[in-house]
Amino acid sequence: MEKLNRFTFYSLLLLGFSAACTPPALAKTNTVTLDVPGMNCAVCPITVRKALEKVPGVSRVNVTYETREAAVTFDEAKTDIKTLENATFEAGYKSRLKTGQ
Repeated sequence: MEKLNRFTFYSLLLLGFSAACTPPALAKTNTVTLDVPGMNCAVCPITVRKALEKVPGVSRVNVTYETREAAVTFDEAKTDIKTLENATFEAGYKSRLKTGQ
């Protein structure tokens, strides 16, 4: 009976350890492109990028002056498109989701 108890104990210990070491479910990420037509100088993309990077859940931002666009990768559980648009607006640049996405 003692062997069974040890076996049960170690089995439960191993099961608990493996459950504790299991990584959390992967976050669902999304990448969108925002049109930012108000960028009119070479410094504007820096301001837009920094504003978007401050949004919780944003993992990647690429702002292009020539096309006046911002590609943003974010965790859908932490933020949404409206919050991204608001972040650029608060930085002085209106933006909207690029059509066709």
